[in-house]
Amino acid sequence: MKFGIHHASWLDSPDPAEIFETTRAKAQWAENHGFTWFSVMDHMIQIPGVGPPQEPILEGWTALAGLAAATRRIRLATLVTAVGYRNPALLAKIAASVDIISRGRLTLGIGAGFFEDEYRQYGWAFPPKAATRIRQMEEAVELILKMWTEPRTTFHGRYFQVEDAILEPKPVQKPPPVMIAGGGEQMTLRAVARLADASNLARSDVAETRHKHAVLRQHCDDLGRDYDRIEKTLVLRWMLARDEAALAAKRERLVPRGTSPGFVGTVSQAIDLMGQYRDAGIDLMIHSDGLHDVESRELLVSDVMPHFA
Repeated sequence: MKFGIHHASWLDSPDPAEIFETTRAKAQWAENHGFTWFSVMDHMIQIPGVGPPQEPILEGWTALAGLAAATRRIRLATLVTAVGYRNPALLAKIAASVDIISRGRLTLGIGAGFFEDEYRQYGWAFPPKAATRIRQMEEAVELILKMWTEPRTTFHGRYFQVEDAILEPKPVQKPPPVMIAGGGEQMTLRAVARLADASNLARSDVAETRHKHAVLRQHCDDLGRDYDRIEKTLVLRWMLARDEAALAAKRERLVPRGTSPGFVGTVSQAIDLMGQYRDAGIDLMIHSDGLHDVESRELLVSDVMPHFA
């Protein structure tokens, strides 16, 4: 099992002017301590469950380009870009540029989008039916892959069109991997089986994770796709302490922000649960660092991750 960090909140410093510098420092720390993945939010305002909407937040792809220049080995991604935020041809160009800056370390994280209030604030059309947004996401991925691989792309889809479009230079990766986020069993996981190199589940317990992977495997079988070629990832918040006494003190000291559920427990409990997730098929465990909990990150490195090397 590999490990990553998801930068869910940008408040590592009380000074908004330092917001990128603290993010850069965290990404470099992760790279130097055995994590293989670092992702950032791609939202214009903070999402429910993590913090209040007025919380300072950077535009995700701009920040990712800066991190691409400031790191050397760690894989970088947005977790995830909603299809409605950018024209997919433009997104293909942005992502190709970040892949070049990073010298081939980009994963395109993409999803159907859910945050209607954000769409409304920024003037984007929000299709009320999730099925419509999922179809838009699938079509966007198809277009992006064509633009990454074809000399010129003409694409006449239901939602998106380009005409003899040039994207140069091409990404370093041929092409970059695509991660599709979500656990919808009828459409989203089928889209993963059809188009993606990686799946992403959020806040899924072990039983649900095992079930979603069984559904994904069935979609792969139906489409003739090799299930084992798809990387299975999970993003979850981990609050760790060495023992129960330290955990009780930490609960009082570190007040949770938002309502996103996560694991709260001791190192030994975390090791046990990580093993269950590994056995349920998770290849990459991504720690959602929304609490700015330095101790938990350090305990993951010193006490948990060595058990899964």
